[in-house]
Amino acid sequence: MATVSIPACTTALLLDIEGTTTPITFVKDILFPYIREHLEDYLSTHWEEDECKQDVHLLKKQIEEDMRQNRACPVHAVDQTVHTDEEKAIREVMDNVLWQMAADRKSTALKQLQGHMWRAAYSSGRIKGEVYPDVIPSIKRWRGQGLKVYIYSSGSVEAQKLLFGYSVEGDVLDLFDGHFDTSIGPKVDSKSYERIAERIGCPPEEITFLTDVTREAKAAEDVGVNVTVVVRPGNMELTDEERAHYNLITSFSQLELTGRV
Repeated sequence: MATVSIPACTTALLLDIEGTTTPITFVKDILFPYIREHLEDYLSTHWEEDECKQDVHLLKKQIEEDMRQNRACPVHAVDQTVHTDEEKAIREVMDNVLWQMAADRKSTALKQLQGHMWRAAYSSGRIKGEVYPDVIPSIKRWRGQGLKVYIYSSGSVEAQKLLFGYSVEGDVLDLFDGHFDTSIGPKVDSKSYERIAERIGCPPEEITFLTDVTREAKAAEDVGVNVTVVVRPGNMELTDEERAHYNLITSFSQLELTGRV
């Protein structure tokens, strides 16, 4: 198994989750189906609570923004089973959430609601966060070498903390120095990585970003962030050009910090 060097100038590692620390199947086959199956019950139960009201408010703002940008939105058909204003409002929220999920949207509004729903599932033990076996030992090794470790995921910071706080390896949150989500900007926008570097307090050149998505890799690379692309089962196939351009690893254990005195 080939070793890939972490640049000696690196002071911080920035990790993606889906397809990087965690199997894509965990998200697609466990987390997302949980939302679809429990959405109506969750909204009906928590509709009058402040947290749920805030989630719905954010979703409505997202709908307004989509309409301003002339983006497609779900069409609300007349449903004879809906009788009250509350039922109608809940059905409209459900339609929008399910439509965003089907379109693989990464909106902050969607991710916030999902995070709040997953919290109950994690805390009750119905779901445990999956991480690849090489992840935790490698992070411990990197931290022992003086590196800081951060997460940057399209999932909300709360959802990230739930995954690692209720993981199959137990609560491993103390291994991370911070978390970022799309509230700092989209993962395919170079400016997001500049903001993260500013927040961490180091130049982009001192960050090494691990992701399975080459569009994210390019956005980070464009502002000077070092990039390694993670190849895991089920991840999107890379082109020959991408394979030639990026450092590739199939396991975190391949990454070694070299050249530092």
